[in-house]
Amino acid sequence: MTNLGKSYSYPAGERLEQSQRILIVDDEPRICSSLRLLLEEAGRDILECATGNEALTILKSQEIDLVLLDINLPDISGLDVMEWITNNNISTSVIIVSADEQIDSAIRAFRSGVVEFVRKPLGLGEIQHKVESALYRRRLERSHVLISAQLEQSERLHRFLVESSPDLIYTLDPEGRFIFINGRVESLLGYSRDELIGSYYTVIVHAEDLERAVFAFTERRIDDRATANIEVRLRCKNNHYLHFESPIVAVLSAMGIYDNGQDEQEEHSKLFMGTYGVARDITERKLAEETINFQALHDHLTHLPNRRLFKDRLELSMTQSKRHGGMVGVMFIDLDRFKLVNDTHGHSEGDELLKNVAQRLSICLRASDTLARQGGDEFTILLPDLSQPEDAAMIAEKIQAEFKHPFNVAGQEFRATASIGISIFPRDGETADILLKNADIAMYKVKSDGKNGFKFFVKEMNSCYHERISLENELHQAIENSEFELHYQPQVNVKSKTIVGFEALIRWRHPMHGLLNPSGFIDFAEETGLISDITDWVLDEACGQIVLWRAMGLNDLRIAVNFSALEFNNSDVVDRIDRCLTKHRLPGHVLNVEITENLLLHDVSGVIDKIRNLRERGIHISIDDFGTRYSSLNYLRKFQIDTIKIDKSFVRDLNEHNNSLPIIHAIIGIARGFGLHLLVEGIETRFQMKSLLDLGCEVMQGFLFSKPLPAGEAERLLLGANRWGELLDSSEG
Repeated sequence: MTNLGKSYSYPAGERLEQSQRILIVDDEPRICSSLRLLLEEAGRDILECATGNEALTILKSQEIDLVLLDINLPDISGLDVMEWITNNNISTSVIIVSADEQIDSAIRAFRSGVVEFVRKPLGLGEIQHKVESALYRRRLERSHVLISAQLEQSERLHRFLVESSPDLIYTLDPEGRFIFINGRVESLLGYSRDELIGSYYTVIVHAEDLERAVFAFTERRIDDRATANIEVRLRCKNNHYLHFESPIVAVLSAMGIYDNGQDEQEEHSKLFMGTYGVARDITERKLAEETINFQALHDHLTHLPNRRLFKDRLELSMTQSKRHGGMVGVMFIDLDRFKLVNDTHGHSEGDELLKNVAQRLSICLRASDTLARQGGDEFTILLPDLSQPEDAAMIAEKIQAEFKHPFNVAGQEFRATASIGISIFPRDGETADILLKNADIAMYKVKSDGKNGFKFFVKEMNSCYHERISLENELHQAIENSEFELHYQPQVNVKSKTIVGFEALIRWRHPMHGLLNPSGFIDFAEETGLISDITDWVLDEACGQIVLWRAMGLNDLRIAVNFSALEFNNSDVVDRIDRCLTKHRLPGHVLNVEITENLLLHDVSGVIDKIRNLRERGIHISIDDFGTRYSSLNYLRKFQIDTIKIDKSFVRDLNEHNNSLPIIHAIIGIARGFGLHLLVEGIETRFQMKSLLDLGCEVMQGFLFSKPLPAGEAERLLLGANRWGELLDSSEG
């Protein structure tokens, strides 16, 4: 083993038989030690350095067989070192060993002539084999050069090297027929040597490359003008490719052979004997380059063009539109409720849905259109050569019609919808970025208007877009600055004339707009992913308040907190609730988790398990606004619910002139049939209270009793028990 302070130089002949020298260039001592341990064996000298400049110094002064080179070095890039090696014709092999994941770095490295590219740390397990292969090739190349220089004295050794070479080596007669070819042809192209001897070289050349290959295979020159590194596609026997589904790609070098030496000065006076050539298989490298290039411009999941390629094509279409007239359309498409699929079924099912969506979108387009994936559940479509904007509307309508057919997700039908924004060049912008932004703005306008539709961009949308951005920033600040507060609306047992609990209702004390109701920001918080932070704050604040009331001896109160359906898509929702109760040392029965019927539509075991876990902790579960959405007795059977809240919309029109209560009667019957508690909200008159009490509804909530109050006023309400007796007594007259 050798370090920088102890190295030796050998004459070329001696170096062939003795040790091979490996240089490790890496600034991580741990990596250097690992590589040394992996590669250390008899017949190898291993040197180490930590910078690119040290590597250059060593390469200038010593002969190195193999360099293991990191890209990210503290002074200069490993790619710069590689370029220096190439530019200075340094005879060494290079394997890149780097954690750099940039595709451009890999492309640049391969183009500079590296023999392998190994990712660390995952690829280090393969490094020993790759080093052995590189050193083996190095030995062959060194041997090939040496034997070529001593051909007349070393014919036997020359034959050995030719037959052992990983390259295809051949000799043609002056007419282009094979007179020699090494055994590599059998493993590479499937021919036996006997089949090719006497045949023309055209047998193994791809038909489309014959015209270009003729000059290489019939090369007569022997000087530096001779054919070198010409790419040619080779054809396997009967077109049966042994390792790839495409033709073999080889780099071909060739030179003329003459009867009495190869003196360039006398070439014209000698007898031309044929052509000697070497073909190196670079199919794997070409496929790797094509893969890298494809991945740089395409989405790996759907194989659609990515953002970069889409923008290039959009800019080209805009240029052609300026030159020839016409319009260019840009569609920005966002799937509605896609997060539900990922959170409910998992990311693999979400990926499968995205691939199916890509296929559906593709069949709606013209051959000249481009469909691209921007990322996540966002797609863009380029519509060149439009005669009028309405042409884009027709395609949007085709997409919506196609989306009416359900998708299959995890063996279940899933009906996806899409929000589509459209911008038109040159009407809506002069650059690709502006067109994409305006299509995005139009798409968000569709989202805000209820989703599942399409809109063209108009200038007035800009203000909505800026308002949206502003609201999101302000909502972030509200969370950071604790600008929220809770109001509490009592839930009253009319029969016992007591307050049995409170519903905690969030308010936003906006620094400019004053007190805001949740209708102005909760939906937006769900859309932007801020709802969990807000829910955690509400839960913590409500639990803290109930602790204070229990300290006053009010131990029978229950606090109700509204939970977004999106919360039950999160795997940690039960743990978060449990941690909050533990923090405030509260039993589970003091908390009432209110959910909407939307959650019941998620007929999946995960949601059922979460509700069951909450029930096991003693936490009560209520369905808010029951009957206003998609009620189903089957859902009530599967989900362990405690209470049904009759929505105020069924109570609002109940008065002395209209006492028809068919829906309320039905809901009461459902509750009794399933053994559920009832709570009626929206009680504003004594008549409503008396009518519902007669039907057996004892627990109520509404302005008749109290509006939502700040914590201090709610506390005073709790202590003013006489008022409840007077109010409820008057209702019995």
